[in-house]
Amino acid sequence: MNESGDAAGPARGSLRVPLESVVAIHDEIDLPFGEVRSKLGGGVAGHNGLRSLKRGLGSADFQRVRVGVGRPDSTDPEIVSAYVLGRFAEPDDRVRELIAEAADEAERLVERIAAGDE
Repeated sequence: MNESGDAAGPARGSLRVPLESVVAIHDEIDLPFGEVRSKLGGGVAGHNGLRSLKRGLGSADFQRVRVGVGRPDSTDPEIVSAYVLGRFAEPDDRVRELIAEAADEAERLVERIAAGDE
């Protein structure tokens, strides 16, 4: 994810995909674990993958499916990094549910984009 813009930018150009039709699915520490939301555009909030996508796509105005993983009790960058790169503390069945919900939201978003609703 951290270098995804290196591939997404050239792929978008080669396939002539409109920027607003690009969908990124990413972890979001600013949402509680289990919450899933989608939106168009926004900041990168220190997320290296989003920063790479913004750089590779030339803008942050792409679609996002934000998958809530919660936030650690610290703002120390090393603790936050270890938190998002570590294993989930939640039971495996809750993690599977979160992944399924994120996939469902991504599918709904793609259907809305295809229908011209986004």
